[in-house]
Amino acid sequence: QVQLVESGGGLVQPGGSLRLSCVASGSIFWINAMGWYRQAPGKERELVAMYSEGTTNYADSVKGRFTLSRDNLKNTVYLQLNSLQPGDTALYYCFSNLQSMGSARLRDYWGQGTQVTVSS
Repeated sequence: QVQLVESGGGLVQPGGSLRLSCVASGSIFWINAMGWYRQAPGKERELVAMYSEGTTNYADSVKGRFTLSRDNLKNTVYLQLNSLQPGDTALYYCFSNLQSMGSARLRDYWGQGTQVTVSS
């Protein structure tokens, strides 16, 4: 069974930084895409950053401030959040589109979410 487990959220002052981690565990054959979404109270879930097919895409609102990196051997992605603003406050979800062992198709998986709160 595949699981995505996030860590690294917390409370930070405006202008501060955080680093989120997400580990995909279980019987994984191939990861097609892996990245992060976020959902603020009263708003829809939105894409933050995603790695797929050799390319990383970012939401316009985080370009230049957030950086997605990967450790393929550990099936892990990291999201470095710099110059945080109150508008970045949200529940951050890890996402992966992957193929598990013994499966013939790709499936979407979600983590449980990690809270990021930016406040003075």
